Amino acid sequence: MSVSSSPTIDTGQPSLGTPGIGALLVLVIGTLLLGYAYGPAQGALFLVGGALGIALYHAAFGFTSAWRVFIMDERGRGLRVQMILLALAVVLFFPFLASGTLFGHEVKGSVSPAGIGVLVGAFMFGIGMQLGGGCASGTLFTAGGGNARMLITLFFFIVGSVLGTVNFDWWTSLPSLPPTSLVTTFGAAGGIAVSLVIFAAIAGITVLVEKRWHGSLENEAPSPRHGFERFLRGPWPLVLGAVALALLNFATLSIAGRPWGITSAFALWGAKGAQLIGIDPTAWAYWQTPANAKALADSVFADITSVMDFGIIAGAMLASSLAGRFAPSWDIPLRSVLAAIIGGLLLGYGARIAYGCNIGAYFSGISSGSLHGYLWAAAAFAGNIIGVRLRPYFFFERKILLRTDG
Repeated sequence: MSVSSSPTIDTGQPSLGTPGIGALLVLVIGTLLLGYAYGPAQGALFLVGGALGIALYHAAFGFTSAWRVFIMDERGRGLRVQMILLALAVVLFFPFLASGTLFGHEVKGSVSPAGIGVLVGAFMFGIGMQLGGGCASGTLFTAGGGNARMLITLFFFIVGSVLGTVNFDWWTSLPSLPPTSLVTTFGAAGGIAVSLVIFAAIAGITVLVEKRWHGSLENEAPSPRHGFERFLRGPWPLVLGAVALALLNFATLSIAGRPWGITSAFALWGAKGAQLIGIDPTAWAYWQTPANAKALADSVFADITSVMDFGIIAGAMLASSLAGRFAPSWDIPLRSVLAAIIGGLLLGYGARIAYGCNIGAYFSGISSGSLHGYLWAAAAFAGNIIGVRLRPYFFFERKILLRTDG
């Protein structure tokens, strides 16, 4: 997720406006209709998606921006909060993933092979994060919040996703380790302990780096709002955003039987779009697996990931209206449009061949103890370094110089 400069916060009284009222109606009516047509769980997951959109927007919880700030300015507060997010998630997830049940329902983690496809795809995704201006969740919540440029990124994210399904079987044929989880390797308690040590080490590194370059750690900026008004209209403390995302991912696990994901829906939307223009995606191996073939044949409203994505967009629109920030503008510089196109394609293609994005592979993968989640994080961070150095060619930012003074 990218946290770019935002309009000045309106400190007046809450006013939903037409976009906010429309988003609220969509969330309420959509929950009821989905529950009626596809069962209570589908309606509940749409509502969870809405809550995710609100939390993402109000907390401006950044993956893209947090990594960029650390790379550019050696400020690690965003990365440390990500470690809090992951720590909360593994403590919640691991006991139930080890038992295989949660509230009487079968559950399984997001665990995938760790190989060349993950390395290449995550690296591409990392570059795309910085050029596109956001990650998977960031693209959805900023687009829903009224960022017109992110609609361009989202469109080409979808195009890149469906392109990634064309030769997905070739990427999966490359050398890789089998799906491996810390939960099955060390057990729930052992896996939690190993995970917390890793998270603490990463947080510690950010502290050392930040203190070395700045002498002290950055504090969160004071909020112009307090109490219930801050909760309703934002901005939320970053840690509150982490807690909300961890709890909502756990809710997703309990209702859907698996953790939160985003980008498989983009591939599905792209494939359905391809069918509309006469292209037959069923000829590609990716769409011949039983689960994907069924998703392609069914309505998008029967797809869990799609429904949650729709909820995120509606929730972010509601949150941005409450915050007084919903003001789309199509005055987008050409170079910024080009960056959105390139970034979107890299994001989509990279996510498919890497078994997920910053949510499905990084957040939910590591929350499931998956080795591929850690490999994804390392490769994506490397891609972000390249992406940060490419940004000045597309945006009006200072150029990043490689330091040679140690």
